[in-house]
Amino acid sequence: MNDDRLPPVAPEVTATLVENLSPRLRKRLDAAVTKLGARPTHRDGDTVTIQVDDETELRLHAPGGVVATADAITCGCLLAPACVHRAAAACAAPTADPPPDLADRPTGAAPEPASVTDPASSLSSQEVASPAQRAAADALWSAGAAVLEAGIDGAGAVTQSALLRAAHTARIRHLPRAAGAALSVVTLLRAARAGDPSYRTADFVTALAELLGTAHRVGTASGAELDAARGRARRPYSPDGSLRLYGLFTEPVVTDSGHGGVRTWVAGTDGRLFTVGDVAPGGVGRAVGVADRAVRLGDTALTHRELGRAGLAVSGATVSPDGRLGAGKGVKAVTARGAAWTEMPLAALWETPPSEQAARALRSTSRNADPDGGGSDLLFLDVELIGAVRESAGTCLLALSESGIAVRLAVADDDPALAHRDNLMLLAAAPGTRLRIIGRLVPAPHPRLTLLACAHPTGGGTIDLGLDRLRRADLPDPAAPVHPAPPQPGGPGAHSPLYLLERRVEQTVSAGRAALGMLGDVTAETRRIRRAGLPTAAGLLTALCTSAAQRERDLFGRLLPADTDSFATHWLTAALYTAAVADSLCAAAWEPVREGPAAAPSVPDRGPGRAVAQTAQH
Repeated sequence: MNDDRLPPVAPEVTATLVENLSPRLRKRLDAAVTKLGARPTHRDGDTVTIQVDDETELRLHAPGGVVATADAITCGCLLAPACVHRAAAACAAPTADPPPDLADRPTGAAPEPASVTDPASSLSSQEVASPAQRAAADALWSAGAAVLEAGIDGAGAVTQSALLRAAHTARIRHLPRAAGAALSVVTLLRAARAGDPSYRTADFVTALAELLGTAHRVGTASGAELDAARGRARRPYSPDGSLRLYGLFTEPVVTDSGHGGVRTWVAGTDGRLFTVGDVAPGGVGRAVGVADRAVRLGDTALTHRELGRAGLAVSGATVSPDGRLGAGKGVKAVTARGAAWTEMPLAALWETPPSEQAARALRSTSRNADPDGGGSDLLFLDVELIGAVRESAGTCLLALSESGIAVRLAVADDDPALAHRDNLMLLAAAPGTRLRIIGRLVPAPHPRLTLLACAHPTGGGTIDLGLDRLRRADLPDPAAPVHPAPPQPGGPGAHSPLYLLERRVEQTVSAGRAALGMLGDVTAETRRIRRAGLPTAAGLLTALCTSAAQRERDLFGRLLPADTDSFATHWLTAALYTAAVADSLCAAAWEPVREGPAAAPSVPDRGPGRAVAQTAQH
């Protein structure tokens, strides 16, 4: 059975079904999920049927595409409705996104500006969290700490259901940011346990740190910081008058929750970036098809592909904090002339130094960034292609920017239905080609982007690298001069021993607290970190390993329950610290190349980094 064929199940439904199981059946739940995954399924309208055995059928009824109640999952076995099959089906199915908004709602259904009667707006005036919100945050913290204690291998369906229950409670207590983080953790947990090739441990560390950090902030923050920690259930759209917009490019969007569509980027006359999106359930197939559908904005008849190369004149525009254009009844838009990337106002985007662009992108991608904050993670560069470089994760394209920075250009999405991989390989076969490109920053100790769009290699128009397919005839003369590839990226953070701490942070989420507690003496690692000028990192590594190994005994010598809260605090401190230092090293890597010995990077070990560590500890 392919889990993608099962309809999404609401988090509270999964949690309820698991909670109603007897202790004996809970022990069998993970095995039941695995066994159910091998059974055939059949879809008939809104109902999906799973053939449990020759005589038993399990049905999931999903009107509107989502299983919204526990009664919508029925089983024909003798133990139903108290059987393990219903809970196993809910655990095997994707988790439904919370209502009221999708991550990228089609522009035709974008909400109007939030009214003063919106509950989220009224909550923002409170100085501290309510007792109910603090209780919900505590439940999320406990559920996240349990995942950290067990590790991915031990965080089965019961642990995941506790997270889903805590997420549901947080959502109804108006804590959408923390609830969304909990659902992300569950999604990544399932991907890791299923052996999904797209799973990355670093993504799981980011999601779990977001969950624990947000839950902690809800209980301690006040004012504007608390408002940011709560997040927003509805994306606010505020009036922005009349806008003259110029298309940049269109990118396909495919999410882990099974949604697909496109996002078209446009720029205003003042250089501000905006997006027009159309994302809904449908996966990669929908992403490819929606690109040729009309943009639902005013009276324009442009498709998304066309808008990426044309222009719009918008009156009565509404814009969210992250630059998404609303499409309410009062918004009017007509087609206008676009601009080439070499013409103003678009050409100004490439005139900003790469170091400033990278710093701006880091502010929007940082683990501590406000999800409702503005800013873009796009970089606009003029580069000369050098050639393909083989890495452990695959092949990327090496390019040299005008400022002398060697940039690695990676594939944005490896799905074969999209054109990213094929286009990048063709470009790698044309060394010496000069291109104007748009990419998304990948935080790393060396300059790295995912390549999204580029000027046509022969100079005519632009290429949306996820949707348009280059041909070999589009490449310049293959006799173009070939430049030797430079050595592996150096940069300020290339030889930083920070990875010694990062490795232990990732090892904890993979194998749990017990595996970290068995490491023994880490003096050699901490000594090496201190010699590199990172004393705070060395102290955090020592504290993390000590906390993992610490277990108290009672008067009879029996082990007492572990202090999961203390260990989770130490882990969160280390995760936040490594993220802060990694961001600093990434920013330093984008600084212009200077002649002579490179200056040591300014890493936040005695300044901001220490403050981050102390804040998490307290």
